[in-house]
Amino acid sequence: MTVSGAPTAAGPPERARESVLVAMSGITKRFPGVLANDRVDFDVKPGEVHTLFGENGAGKTTLMRILYGFYQPDEGEIRLGDERVVIASPAGAIRLGIGMIHQHFMLVNTLTVAENVALGLKSSRGPLTDLARVSKRLSELAERYGLRVNPKAHVWQLSVGERQRVEILRALYRDVALLILDEPTAVLTPGEVDTLFAVLRQLAEAGRGLVFISHKVKEVLDLSDRMTVLRAGRRVGTLDRSDATREALIEMMVGRTLVTEVQPPKAESGAVVLGVRALVVRGDRGDDAVRDLDLEVREGEVVGIAGVSGNGQRELAEAIAGLRKPSGGTVRLAGSDISGAGPAVARSAGLAYVPEERLRDGVVPDFSVMENLLLVDSHKAPYSRLGFLQNSVIRRHCARLVEEFDVRTPSLDTPVRTLSGGNIQKLIMARELVRRPKFLLVAQPTRGVDIGAAQYIHNRLISQRDAGTAILIVSEDLDELMAISDRVLVMYEGRIIGSADPRTAAREELGLMMAGITTPA
Repeated sequence: MTVSGAPTAAGPPERARESVLVAMSGITKRFPGVLANDRVDFDVKPGEVHTLFGENGAGKTTLMRILYGFYQPDEGEIRLGDERVVIASPAGAIRLGIGMIHQHFMLVNTLTVAENVALGLKSSRGPLTDLARVSKRLSELAERYGLRVNPKAHVWQLSVGERQRVEILRALYRDVALLILDEPTAVLTPGEVDTLFAVLRQLAEAGRGLVFISHKVKEVLDLSDRMTVLRAGRRVGTLDRSDATREALIEMMVGRTLVTEVQPPKAESGAVVLGVRALVVRGDRGDDAVRDLDLEVREGEVVGIAGVSGNGQRELAEAIAGLRKPSGGTVRLAGSDISGAGPAVARSAGLAYVPEERLRDGVVPDFSVMENLLLVDSHKAPYSRLGFLQNSVIRRHCARLVEEFDVRTPSLDTPVRTLSGGNIQKLIMARELVRRPKFLLVAQPTRGVDIGAAQYIHNRLISQRDAGTAILIVSEDLDELMAISDRVLVMYEGRIIGSADPRTAAREELGLMMAGITTPA
């Protein structure tokens, strides 16, 4: 029997753990020049967390987008329980009780949180949307699961972390039987990760099946009942938690033993490159997101900004990059006052910028790899002469960058939107670092990036630091900041509330500071 988007019973199925909630068999998916999935088998049981693990580009997201109805498989079948199903669209997946929280958010920026959640749902008021009822239920869910968000806020006003909370709440609101989570912990503090895992465990114990996509080995081992590893589009194998180790997972993922990252020795810093004094920056909601903030970054040092998403980090980064005009204070870069002068002036002063939202702010998704690599410098020699682009010079330059930064793409002409998140990040890093900046501002450098690509990016950042570049990193990944920073500053409610040496500071202490609970003695 074949069904497409048939309705499902309310709530998760109460079945024995040995039964199968969903099974994907022989799934193959091809894109131009890419075999994304090659005869992949995957199944999820009610009441379990089954992790998909693998490098960027291994085919994890493609496989789950097939299950969610974004793509149709070229070969293979999907069975829900004992029934073969054809999932023609995300709407059909939702009717079947399948929800997905995406790495790149699927929200309408001009609508409020409540309106986004209400989209596609039947209203108790007939043709009118019952936003009061939706908001009330959202507030209850937010309180229950510790996912703070304002139902009346417009999505465009929210930080990345707040948008991800909306995605999680939207899935919980629909009470799905199978929940797919693509990198759900990227914007949470260690304490919030523990809380989220407790929530996910509750959902699994209630009979839901969960598919967890993560590049963080510790998280995978802490949460998963089973782990399936994909490499180059193929299923390498599936491990039970009792059989899994960190070393085994990494070797299955990359096909070799990966050397553990070692914190680099602290570098000798030089003159001040970035100086921020008494900075005040208004947020999109009209309040002060950054409040009387002072900050210095010197030559040859990495300064990390830690904090829970939504505490002014995005506004601080945009003010430094010239994308948001401060309402008070100054930003000086390499001796020049660039306060509110715009991104062109900031770049001329020596700034390179890797934004937190890769697809929205870092690239033009429909442009090719080559076009995105030349976005900043296409008008300069030797890439342009007398107003004409020098295509042979550009192609050689871009081919060198793709090779040097290990950007995995079928060709230079491939649209960037088809690349994995990690490869898009490496492309942006290549474009920015080749300009030999005096100051590098990087927001969320390895969000959604697998362990191999993350290690590569960390090594490039340390090399850049050792070459004398001043680097400021904004990240909600505390482990990342402690691994590569020379100093860690903690930001809470728009202010720097403390600093620490990551070589001597306790991780738990920094985690509490991120939550605004305490400051170091």
